[in-house]
Amino acid sequence: MSVLAKPLELPCGAVLRNRLAKAAMSEQLATRANAPGMELVRLYGRWADSGAALLVTGNVAIDRTALSEPLNVSVEDERDLAALRSWATSAGAGGAGVWMQINHAGRQSPRYLSRRPVAPSPVAVRGLGGAFARPRELTHAEIEGLVARFATTARIALLAGFTGVQIHAAHGYLISQFLSPLTNRRDDAWGGDPKRRRRFLVEVVRAVRSVTGGHVPLSVKLNSADFQRGGLTWEESLEVAGVLGAEGVDLLEISGGTYESPALLTGDVQASPVRASTQAREAYFLDFAQRVRALTSVPLMLTGGFRTRAAMEEAISGGAVDLIGLGRPMALEPDLPARLLDGDGMTSGVTSGVVPRRVGIRRLDGMSELAWHTEQLWRMAGGRDPDPRSSPLRSMVRYTAASGLDAFRRRR
Repeated sequence: MSVLAKPLELPCGAVLRNRLAKAAMSEQLATRANAPGMELVRLYGRWADSGAALLVTGNVAIDRTALSEPLNVSVEDERDLAALRSWATSAGAGGAGVWMQINHAGRQSPRYLSRRPVAPSPVAVRGLGGAFARPRELTHAEIEGLVARFATTARIALLAGFTGVQIHAAHGYLISQFLSPLTNRRDDAWGGDPKRRRRFLVEVVRAVRSVTGGHVPLSVKLNSADFQRGGLTWEESLEVAGVLGAEGVDLLEISGGTYESPALLTGDVQASPVRASTQAREAYFLDFAQRVRALTSVPLMLTGGFRTRAAMEEAISGGAVDLIGLGRPMALEPDLPARLLDGDGMTSGVTSGVVPRRVGIRRLDGMSELAWHTEQLWRMAGGRDPDPRSSPLRSMVRYTAASGLDAFRRRR
């Protein structure tokens, strides 16, 4: 039996039936009121039969005034409980765990969605053509209110039937902003040194655990580094990982990058600062995972770059990680986990079709990658199969139109 087929028991006692998970991908399938729609239910119904042990949703906003994209789902209260239940039921129909990823965009909420976003410090997003407004610094009372909002969203997720929660502390969103000395320039209870910069994350973890209890999986998605001068470093992120282990987190997912340093978010590892040895091994963050493993026994999920079954098995059997996260491969092959478990090989660009989807203009290539893979999700949400032959340029045009200001106003 492949090591990928072995069950994984989490510290809380929950058991994942194998070592393959669908990682979070932003679906952009909410209704005009930011509630789950039937397209989202249909998409997760497709993944329910994927063979994955775990399905992690795209990021769900704890505050509908702080969206990262216009058609994010937002959960502030129980107004959409029926729709949330339909989503959870569809996703869990095949027996997989279904975890809601909860998030606040902070300063990474586009200008046309948030004219005055909030952040730990009034540090603007750089290098993106003014797409993001300069944020306002949060007050102490507002920070405490946001901690409570994370707990509220987690409580409603479980009420709706989701079986776990993942806190998004990566990719330059609000919690990540608190962790980074580049974006957190405070000198108070919430910033000034590493311990105070990570306080917000620790308080969120404790607040969420207070409503989920000790037997419900609680995960955190954490950057290995921001890959920016003056940002979160490997060393400080390792300290955060150790603290999360001591807090009793059930699963730590490792990622990296921000909107300002997106190479690892877009899959352009050749343009990123990871080691050549890591690039050759496929997994972008395997070196960091191995260092985390030396510090804590918390189960680790690694997402990004896996393209062959052999590399996945090696990462698990070698003890570096416990769970393999699959994102873009499952945008193209929704049944990929089942095929891997059946012994089917996987090779990037041959079997899965996961190859760069770019338009040849460096400043737009990241957007074309995002748009092309998002369109594959939309196809499945509409009852169609993914189309590996579709044009990245056309996908980018359609994505921009669907996510643009005029479309957002019409949908609301």
